[in-house]
Amino acid sequence: MEFSELIKTAKVENVLLSCPGVPAIKGTLCITSHHLLLSSQPGGEGDQGTVELWLLIRNVDAVEKSVQNLGWYQSTRTNSSPRETRLASSSGTITLKCKDLRVLQLEIPGMEECLNIASSIEALSSVESVMMMYPFFYRPQNMKLEQGWHPYPPHHYYQQVVAETNAWRLSSVNRDFTTCPTYPSAITVPAVVDDEALRKIARFRQGGRFPILSYYHKKNQTVMLRSGQPLMGPNKKRCQEDELLLKAALCGRARGFVIDTRSAQAAKQARMTGGGSEPKAAYLGWKRLHRPLESRGRPLQESFMKLVEACNDPSLGMDRWLSKLESSKWLSHVKAALSTACLAAQCMEREEACILVHGAEGTDTTLLVTALAQVILDPDCRTLVGFQHLLEREWIQAGHPFHLRCAHSAYSHARLKQEAPVFLLFLDCVGQLGRQFPFSLEFSECLLLALFENSYASAYGTFLCNSEKERCLCKVRETTHSLWSWLNQPNQQKKYLNPLYSYNALVIWPSVEPPSLQLWQGLFLRWIRSSQYLDEAWTEIQRLVEGSELPPRTNGAAHSQQLLPH
Repeated sequence: MEFSELIKTAKVENVLLSCPGVPAIKGTLCITSHHLLLSSQPGGEGDQGTVELWLLIRNVDAVEKSVQNLGWYQSTRTNSSPRETRLASSSGTITLKCKDLRVLQLEIPGMEECLNIASSIEALSSVESVMMMYPFFYRPQNMKLEQGWHPYPPHHYYQQVVAETNAWRLSSVNRDFTTCPTYPSAITVPAVVDDEALRKIARFRQGGRFPILSYYHKKNQTVMLRSGQPLMGPNKKRCQEDELLLKAALCGRARGFVIDTRSAQAAKQARMTGGGSEPKAAYLGWKRLHRPLESRGRPLQESFMKLVEACNDPSLGMDRWLSKLESSKWLSHVKAALSTACLAAQCMEREEACILVHGAEGTDTTLLVTALAQVILDPDCRTLVGFQHLLEREWIQAGHPFHLRCAHSAYSHARLKQEAPVFLLFLDCVGQLGRQFPFSLEFSECLLLALFENSYASAYGTFLCNSEKERCLCKVRETTHSLWSWLNQPNQQKKYLNPLYSYNALVIWPSVEPPSLQLWQGLFLRWIRSSQYLDEAWTEIQRLVEGSELPPRTNGAAHSQQLLPH
């Protein structure tokens, strides 16, 4: 497939762009293989320079089009058929609803041009092939391909754990991804369990995801493991190797907890279809706790869509707005996720017990809980670099299927299949921690927003594909740039830091009571309500903390203003 085949009209003049928070601009619209470009026409009344729109077409979630000012007249000639002629005043409007929740409107002269532009954007934004996406074509001048990929290999973290204790080892049983297609090539398991036993356990667990080490709590030497559900089935099949692995994971402790992110009823139903959960009689010392979380499919995605719909409705009064916010159930999902993560952290910190976290597949709510628990427990995970380590370890390398879950955001008209904003829910929960503990996170809301945007549409390869196996097949690390190398550039890193940060070695226990949980206004309302005064306040805080004047804020008078990121 050639991109040129999908572009019916590449350039249109006199296009009017309207978007919230920015004055409408008129200019030349161009479509390239991966971008929608609009450059304003200089010299207009009050014009202070060229304004540019750079929109990554992959960022488009939905395209809506309408035609206005159309008229037709019929002229009849002698000895000829009637002929229809279009009036010159015909035009069309395209509304682009983006995955970053922004809504753009383009008024395009000419019905044919409008329909062609809309058709081209729809086709380009729907390209499914990973290898055709922009990260494989993006080549910034100041970055090298190998930068950013190597600072955060997860096995370095686990090598430190192995060095501190003789109870664990690094295994290469999955080096060719045949034992588990969604695990990385190197995993950490109890030292007494050999690779042949691991292969047997993989056949007993959903998707081959046998229990592996997720986190080692140095304070009391407790561990957190994650896995897929055991495939017990209606006949209550057992696997001695699996039972021995979990016994070894206790490291002589009296008890451990299995935190199942499904309800007891859902786990029971799963057993009827081949799944199940660990019976107490077979797994001595382990107690099962059910904490149901919506992982993927319609409930969580629809909650996201309902919330965005409510935020975009300016006609709602306060009572109606609060009712819509509650009915979306988004904050209920936030509460449930934080509560379960707190339970996991409490088991390790206060009960001094080991834990195993899993749902069904172990690629969604499992990672949500293990990652959040580490932010709560470990001050290193609350630093800018440590948080990036955590994302690599617990989301990217751990097999969260970003390509499937982030295929569409909140606006898509496509039939929902496997989309679910699980990673967004995690970022929202981290933001709640940041608001309740404003001095304890080294990074700011800006980092969470950047991660949200790049997980759905990005110039970087970090969130591409569904697993490490797929990234290796696509040669992502060899042929795309890493998001981390961009975020950690000195000129970029500064805006992602929290000026109020002070290292806090303690565990941070969040409140999950309704008054303590707030709507993430910085995300859900950022294109609807101006954040000028809040931005100015944070700039002043940063200036006071640094004790020096910062460069003055720009007001759009620069020669070129980029309205949207590449």
